[in-house]
Amino acid sequence: MQPLLKKSTVLLGLTTCVLANFCLPARADSTAGLLLTLKCQSDYTVNVWQRYGSKELLYRGTGPLGDLSLGKGSRENTGAAQVYKFRTGDYAYQVLAGRGDHRQRGMLEVFKNGRSIVSQACTHDG
Repeated sequence: MQPLLKKSTVLLGLTTCVLANFCLPARADSTAGLLLTLKCQSDYTVNVWQRYGSKELLYRGTGPLGDLSLGKGSRENTGAAQVYKFRTGDYAYQVLAGRGDHRQRGMLEVFKNGRSIVSQACTHDG
């Protein structure tokens, strides 16, 4: 019962996040280079890109519930992880990419008004 409840909560959270924002199609961008790809639960894929000229960080999320594109991200190096942060309205998206021994691990966290509503373990793809 617990795994089903947890999976339902994650799906509801992602649906809420995607539907609550005006989504742009998530697609490859010839003006940016791919920094990171994470495969998360519920068949959700997160890509973090960086524009060549401006160095702006971009978030592209794709999944069965819809796509989400965000810009104007920031990057923070904690030593153990590279943390990418994006914001839109009341929502904040945080993508953690493990480093060193934890390179194959990652995490997607979504916050609404500073409160965590989604936290998913992901795996590094590529």
